[in-house]
This record gives sequence, structure tokens and C-alpha cells, in this order.
Amino acid sequence: MNWLVPLTIVMATIAAMEWVAWASHKYVMHGFAWAWHRDHHEPHGKVLEKNDRFALVGAAMSISMFALGSPMILGESAWWPGTWIGLGILGYGIIYTLVHDGLVHQRWFRYVPRRGYLKRLVQAHNLHHATSGKEGGVSFGFVWARDPVQLKAELKRQREAGTVVVRDAAEA
Repeated sequence: MNWLVPLTIVMATIAAMEWVAWASHKYVMHGFAWAWHRDHHEPHGKVLEKNDRFALVGAAMSISMFALGSPMILGESAWWPGTWIGLGILGYGIIYTLVHDGLVHQRWFRYVPRRGYLKRLVQAHNLHHATSGKEGGVSFGFVWARDPVQLKAELKRQREAGTVVVRDAAEA
């Protein structure tokens, strides 16, 4: 098999996972699964959060795709793209862990970007955390972030409309 097809599947899956993560964050984590996600938005001194359970969900998605693509498990019924999709989900999980948990929340290392896209990511996620509660808010992506100026304007509109409570009025 040509290496370009599997590489394309892996890269497309990584890109698609940002959309899956955005939708999951906005509609699941800030929706019916708020009980798992809430402690991520509250100060605490714990090493692990209930929110970390979502990493297990992502791992289960990746493992499931690897299983679907494995002839050792499914024999001739194996679906060959499954392996590459599973690898893409795993790749996104690694990127998420480094960017969101590592860079943005500094759980694994200490680095504060002073300029460029990494600074934009940190600013956008800080604006996401500027709200209290699960309603409203901005910047639900983890690797892609809109311009912080636009996000501040959106938070201001939400606050003025009464659809969100902003922790620090200076943020919006």
C-alpha cells in the first residue's frame, strides 16, 4: 500500500479530531457531562481531575479503531483504515496533552509563550476559563483558537445579554 494514503488518513483524522473535540467540549462537557468537566474550571490542588476521564474516552475511541483495523482481532473482516484512524486519534491525544494540559494549564512543564500562535492559544483558553458555570463562554477548541480580541468582544456581548457570568470583568 502506498504510504501517502495512510499518512493522509492519519493527518485528516488529527484535523477532524479538533472539530470532534470542539463539539464535545461545547455540547458534551459544557452540557450533560458537566459533572465530569466542572472541576477543570474550578481551582483545586489535586493532581487528577474528574475531567481527565475524557482522556479515557479518547483512548477508547483510538483503541476501538485499532481493533477494527486489526486482522489479528477481526481476521478478514478487519477494516484497514481503522488502524490509521486509530493512529490519528492517538496523535491528536498526544497533541492535546502537550498543548492543553502541558502548555495552557502547565500540568507537565512550565513555559509561557511571549508571542505567536502559542500565546494566542493560551490567551484564548484563558478567556474560555474567564466564565463561571457551563453556559455561554468562548473558545471551545484545544489546538485551534480564534483571535483573542474577537473572543473578548464575544464575551462582552454574552455578559451584556446576561447569558454568561464573567469571573473577571477585565477579561471581557
